[in-house]
Amino acid sequence: MLVRWFQLTAVTAAVTVVANGGALAQQPVRPLPRVGGCPLGYFASGSYCAPSKSGNTRGAIEKAGNSCPLGFYASGNYCLSSPSNEREAIQKTGNSCPLGWFSSGSYCVKNH
Repeated sequence: MLVRWFQLTAVTAAVTVVANGGALAQQPVRPLPRVGGCPLGYFASGSYCAPSKSGNTRGAIEKAGNSCPLGFYASGNYCLSSPSNEREAIQKTGNSCPLGWFSSGSYCVKNH
């Protein structure tokens, strides 16, 4: 009985963390500066690419160079977060990443 309670409590805690977004840092879905065509799931709005209201839009960052960071895929001049990706990325400045982030090409990706 105690084992069953512990399992249920652990599952409830995990669901709570996911629901509150406490442990999972995904790439935010927000307007991006427009660089050519907008990425999949975004539409042109003046000088920006705005996220569509479909609910399927993934977080994106501008593409730096020819590749995207771990967990992202290219869409024109942008890198979109893969559906299973639970990490956030930023463009790397200099040769290192901030504490809690790791290097992935021209980007820094947040540790879990």
